[in-house]
Amino acid sequence: MEPDLVLTPRIGGSLRAVLDTPGRLAELVAALGSPLNVVVPQQLEENAASYRAVYGAHRLSGNIFFAHKANRSSAIVRALAAGECGIDVASLGELRHALECGFTGDRIMATGPKDREFLWLAARVGAVVNADSREELAELARLVTDSGLPRTRVMIRLSAFDSPGVTIASRRSRFGLHIRELPSALDLLDGHRDALDLRGMAYHLDTTGLDEKALALEGCLLAMREAQIRGFTPTAIDIGGGFGVSYLRDRAEWHRYTTELGNAVLGTRPPMTWHSHGYGLRAQAGTLRGTLGLYPAHRELAGADYLDELLRRESPSLGRTLATLLLENLYDLHIEPGRSLTDQCGLTLALVSEVRTTEEGETLVRVAANSRDISAEHHAVLMDPVLLPERAGEPVAVYLTGNLCLEDDFITRREVTLARTPVPGDLLAFVNTAGYFMDFAADSALMQPVARTIAVRPGAGGWTWCLDEQYWPVEGNRA
Repeated sequence: MEPDLVLTPRIGGSLRAVLDTPGRLAELVAALGSPLNVVVPQQLEENAASYRAVYGAHRLSGNIFFAHKANRSSAIVRALAAGECGIDVASLGELRHALECGFTGDRIMATGPKDREFLWLAARVGAVVNADSREELAELARLVTDSGLPRTRVMIRLSAFDSPGVTIASRRSRFGLHIRELPSALDLLDGHRDALDLRGMAYHLDTTGLDEKALALEGCLLAMREAQIRGFTPTAIDIGGGFGVSYLRDRAEWHRYTTELGNAVLGTRPPMTWHSHGYGLRAQAGTLRGTLGLYPAHRELAGADYLDELLRRESPSLGRTLATLLLENLYDLHIEPGRSLTDQCGLTLALVSEVRTTEEGETLVRVAANSRDISAEHHAVLMDPVLLPERAGEPVAVYLTGNLCLEDDFITRREVTLARTPVPGDLLAFVNTAGYFMDFAADSALMQPVARTIAVRPGAGGWTWCLDEQYWPVEGNRA
């Protein structure tokens, strides 16, 4: 593979400061094991501030709820608890963790699939329950009534929005009620006003499409109007997350890589992936078919800028911008960023265990980690790791394999260009893993160790660290 066919990651100042001390990182890995996760909790406030600036520009109010599923780190959750953000929890375990880390119930949004225990604790502590079905609302009403719990705040999550007069596809989701089920959900809530307090509408969309999200936000605005006609007083709309991250430094690198990947699938250039894996592309009668199943790793619009663009969109049928409509109705806007709120908040270190060359001439680099520990590719994100320490050498294309006795345990199923040939004992730093790539899928398969996590605190004299569970956002903390 050409030495310049690379995918250089964006590296922020805090992560760069960590990477600039490879000797210290090597000592930490020697002491704590490989893989090793590193989180930078202070970066969260900067990311949250960029969202608040968008709220301010549009004169909107509302809350930022961190999607806890993006990362398990106690340091991250404690840092958020010390600030102004809320937290979105999608399991009983996440709810308990949020409470242990300092969140009070009024700052918690309960989402996702919920069993009775999850619903009971959410109601007990005063969290908002973001309900996906009439059945969930009915079960919650029974629990509140039977257990003598306080009246519980709820939101109705909707999906499959209609688009009268415009041709925008709104896909179905396993989460939320179909928009046409709203009247029956309001009927149910009408019969349980003593137990459930309707606070607003929500949506969850697994898409980066602005048009589809604009249609969903308009649908929620119309649903709020319908609830008001029925005598409810909803005050907020929750538009979830999905604002995205731009992982790569260079747009041209991304476009060149994806173009050459298509050529490799067609056979007009040497393979770039293990066993000619096409990431959703295939060759058929000399023509490229299929859909590239990769996250757009370089994005012109991501994070707070994406939210800003969405709010500036004109409602498909209401004739004014979405921000204007929210402001006119004095509605709060809630968001649930996970990936983007943890942008540049962490990295994962892996020790190089073995370097070998196959009979076909391919270089395989095995690391003391596996594809569950470093799951960027599992989430369809491609970016190159950083080889430490930096030394002179010729660029080399390698495949990165894991420590599991499984044929498919590849950290990358594509050739990655490193600055030089690594040797056992080197480190590979996978940057920007804090959002979903660090511990979302981590387990102890084959009794391999799960990564430990440390929290670092940047300072004028360099950075200090402590174990994740020892981090507290107070002066004099061990970090």
